[in-house]
Amino acid sequence: MKTEKTVLEKGGFSFYKASFRTFMKTEAMKGFHYLLFLLIFISCKNDSGQPVEIVRPPKVLSFSQNIEEAHNKPAFRGHEVVTFHIKLKFGGNTRLDANISMTTNSEKVRVANANGATLVYDGKKLYLSPASANGKNARFDIFTWQYFFSLPFKLTDPGTIWEEKSARKLNGNTYQTARLTFMPGTGDSPEDWYLIYKDPDTNRLKAAAYIVTFNSEPEEAEKNPHIIVYSDYVMVEEVAFASNWKFYKWSEENGIGQQLGEAEISDIHFIEKEKGLFKKPTDSRIID
Repeated sequence: MKTEKTVLEKGGFSFYKASFRTFMKTEAMKGFHYLLFLLIFISCKNDSGQPVEIVRPPKVLSFSQNIEEAHNKPAFRGHEVVTFHIKLKFGGNTRLDANISMTTNSEKVRVANANGATLVYDGKKLYLSPASANGKNARFDIFTWQYFFSLPFKLTDPGTIWEEKSARKLNGNTYQTARLTFMPGTGDSPEDWYLIYKDPDTNRLKAAAYIVTFNSEPEEAEKNPHIIVYSDYVMVEEVAFASNWKFYKWSEENGIGQQLGEAEISDIHFIEKEKGLFKKPTDSRIID
């Protein structure tokens, strides 16, 4: 009897364990099905049949990109050629009175001077016509004035190096500034530098302090920095251009100084690239 009772008790316990396991499996399956149903219900409830809008953080632009965007660089570069008239005076005397045409990527430039001389840079060589014309400032004129005109659209060109600086005062107002330098081999004067002033209200280019190393040693150029101040912006096909430039002496310690010159920019418009516009003129010579 003792043995039979023991066997019966053991058998009953085994049955109890088996039943308990079955019960737990059943309850687990019920829980799983309930959870699956709940997820499907929530998914269906949130599905409005409309595409889900993905929220992305706003694009963060750099100092230079902000200026290019404010001037609408994509619209500027969407055209082939831009042309404008410049009347430049230094010390009260006319320094240049000319129509300037340039490709918007600055690869080719034409300067048609009111005195009859024409400069053409075809992307490789610089020509002066007529060949008998004075070419003393030819290389400076072909590259400098078109660069000042297109500066707001060239701030992220290959070879540019940026260093943000502290805010500075200019004519009583405070502007963000950053220093622009160039990698060796960039452009005609890679040792030039610019201190760019950005208007905090419009993000447009306000001014650029600079040195000119063309035909001079960098050490000498550092002794005579200037600043160009841009104003009187006009819109041409949704692109912002400054129609007035003023040139001053400038120093790191004292900022803006005596006015040196001024330029009036007018008749700004975009044109299609004309055949022969940037080709070697007849009766011309190469300027090295």
